Amino acid sequence: MSESTVAVLLAGGLARRMGGGDKPLRKIGEKTLLAHVIERLRPQCDALMLNANGERERFSAFGLPVVADSIEGFAGPLAGVLAGLDWTAAHASASGYVVSVATDTPFLPPDLVTRLHASRAAAEARLASAASGGRTHPVIGLWPVDIREELRRALLDEGLRKIDLFTARHKLAIAEWPVLPYDPFFNTNAPDDLAKAEGIARTGLS
Repeated sequence: MSESTVAVLLAGGLARRMGGGDKPLRKIGEKTLLAHVIERLRPQCDALMLNANGERERFSAFGLPVVADSIEGFAGPLAGVLAGLDWTAAHASASGYVVSVATDTPFLPPDLVTRLHASRAAAEARLASAASGGRTHPVIGLWPVDIREELRRALLDEGLRKIDLFTARHKLAIAEWPVLPYDPFFNTNAPDDLAKAEGIARTGLS
């Protein structure tokens, strides 16, 4: 790993298309979506923390720090990124970067963090995002910890909520992954997607 990096696992959403509740606790096979994500990210990062709102105890079995948004009103994934940046600054100050991931993406690539760093360095960029099949995934991104006060101002003073509107203010590197034999950023947004994820997992390709 070229840079010390903390992962923030974003579980702060409302999961409306799943009928509400905690989407990361839905299962593929015997494991929750969150367990799949943790398994993928743990070897790649120096520490993992979970961004989730509400009762922390429901995630206690995973043994991760659980940090709520500091921005009120379900301000979206940018608020979760800020929570991760603040936690890293306070508890893992040796880490200069945070990688943000969605907790409904159970097949994250094993080279996610190294490739995001390599793309950022090659482009001399401030930020990096993942892409697959020609589509960028703004939630899957690399953030320097020292960007947190700028992000806080954008959230609080400007009411900014969309990740790509914030990243557009900086040089952004894009790291592209192939979508065959499956898209590593496949996300389970709706109940039908869980069945598709089960199919991917059964192939043994995951």
